[in-house]
Amino acid sequence: MMNKAVNAAPNPSNSLSQAISADTAGQAAANPLKGVQVISEKSAKIGFVSLGCPKALVDSERILTQLRLEGYTIASDYAGADLVVVNTCGFIETAVQESLDAIGEAIHENGKVIVTGCLGKHEEKIRAMHPSVLKVTGPHAYNEVMDAVHAYVDKPEYNPYVDLVPEAGIRLTPAHYAYLKISEGCNHRCTFCIIPSLRGDLASRPVGSVLNEAQALVKGGVRELLVISQDTSAYGLDVKYALDFWQGQPIKTRFFDLCEALGSMGVWVRLHYVYPYPHVDAVVDLMAQGRILPYLDIPFQHASPRILKLMKRPAHSENTLERIKLWRQKCPQLTLRSTFIVGFPGETEAEFEYLLNWLKEAQLDRVGCFMYSPVDGAAANDLPDQVPEDVKQARYERFMHVQAGISSARLQAKIGTVMQVLVDELDEEYPVAIARSAADAPEIDGNVFVEDIDRNQIKPGQFLQVEITDADAYDLFARFIRIM
Repeated sequence: MMNKAVNAAPNPSNSLSQAISADTAGQAAANPLKGVQVISEKSAKIGFVSLGCPKALVDSERILTQLRLEGYTIASDYAGADLVVVNTCGFIETAVQESLDAIGEAIHENGKVIVTGCLGKHEEKIRAMHPSVLKVTGPHAYNEVMDAVHAYVDKPEYNPYVDLVPEAGIRLTPAHYAYLKISEGCNHRCTFCIIPSLRGDLASRPVGSVLNEAQALVKGGVRELLVISQDTSAYGLDVKYALDFWQGQPIKTRFFDLCEALGSMGVWVRLHYVYPYPHVDAVVDLMAQGRILPYLDIPFQHASPRILKLMKRPAHSENTLERIKLWRQKCPQLTLRSTFIVGFPGETEAEFEYLLNWLKEAQLDRVGCFMYSPVDGAAANDLPDQVPEDVKQARYERFMHVQAGISSARLQAKIGTVMQVLVDELDEEYPVAIARSAADAPEIDGNVFVEDIDRNQIKPGQFLQVEITDADAYDLFARFIRIM
């Protein structure tokens, strides 16, 4: 995990899967069906395995919250579950195989399995390998999952302990940060992507509902909100920026208005999957004012105009470098992260060199890279001039070498600076706090290791002021100054 730059932003193309069970009130769980508090030994127990991206994680959290609200408890192991729900990922073949393996494990260990999530769109593939699954649903099909649970496990009688479910619901992240999903689906038809066929077209949530959820999370102790969707900067486009209300005041379902309101909540607000549309400029102004974190996760994917056209990307690269310069003039502390694909069908050596030169000029802070691989059902599979695997590998290594130099230089420039960091955890052996700065999203970017701390004084979820003393290609090292 130290090779942070290879890790892309947490979206379906990342396919970094994690099997998770619901812990109580926002505690992270890293293993399948890891122990959680059981309220009643007599109540029906549901096992849960969650795979895939943060958007799928939010789906899992919503299902788990509804299960708890209805009185079900979450089993601490397969054997103790009356039924197991597996939330799958289906974006690329490695994720599909991991999901099929997880379903097989649940069937072997328990026998009664409901499948949901992106792979559920391909029920025939699931049933061909696992014909005994009880029910298969697609992504964000909360009601269908609950109906299936009701069909196979008796709904518990009213249990007063359900009042213990927090207003923010059951979460699978640590208590101090949470993902805030603002929309489903995507209107773009990128040739390497099948998200619209899995999750449908853009469907924005009402802004009042999003802000109420954010406020509940903050009241529950969340210190950082990570805004996610498939195309965050398109938020509200599908509903024509409909007027809604929050705290008795009118507010439009629009990207800028949402960011402005979130920026009033007194916590870190981090934006993921933002396409570089012109209206993002105004959001960068909010960053310069300190309202939201100066951090943009933009999936550029390539720089060559011809390759971008073959990819059918919604924004080409002609003016992107100028836009980056403008943003950095407005907000010098801005951190930019992105992901790229090398070896896309038809990519020539000259176009790859164009990408490397673009990367050197853009000087992005955090970058992930993937070698192109076919995705079942994607239009790019039919493009001519597929790039040989050995060429993809060589280009990937060259790309990462260039970016490692850029990342290292940008981090070295931070030595001697004083910054605010958020503590994620404490090292189990050494007096070190593992924290993140405004430039670091959890699990995909670097860390700030705060050394020689008092373990009795420092806790996860605290903001610290630190001085940066050293850096490597991906992480920073710091000395503790004070708790903020």
